[in-house]
Amino acid sequence: MDGLGGYDWAAWVGLAVLLGVVEVTTLDLTFAMLAAGALAGAATGLVIDNLVVQALVALLVAIAMLAVVRPVALRHLRTPLAIRTGTAALVGERGLAIAAVDGQGGQIKLKGEVWSARTYDPATVIEAGRNVEVVQIDGATALVYESES
Repeated sequence: MDGLGGYDWAAWVGLAVLLGVVEVTTLDLTFAMLAAGALAGAATGLVIDNLVVQALVALLVAIAMLAVVRPVALRHLRTPLAIRTGTAALVGERGLAIAAVDGQGGQIKLKGEVWSARTYDPATVIEAGRNVEVVQIDGATALVYESES
């Protein structure tokens, strides 16, 4: 035995948790990839009681995650609005209430089309002629709230 007397895996898990906490504060996916490497080191520690081998596995997995997984994940997380299609492209768009909109229903004009709508907050009523912003699309119904502009 070398390292921590057979409990190397526990140290790796502790490191992974610490890196996970740091990731929650930074939200850039770097520390999440490093945490994945630490978890790979922990898994190796359960099988192989050699700290050098565990560190090499952790390092290789972390590098692979940073080089391959992180760029793909960031691309998916930061999809520009211009690339969004279908109903996802309507979220955040502004429209006009053409009939009163409440928690039960109503109608809005959105990008030149008439949509059925209801307020995101069921207790709110938006009068006809008021500007709205789309928060979510639920089937063929836009969930909206009143916009200031």
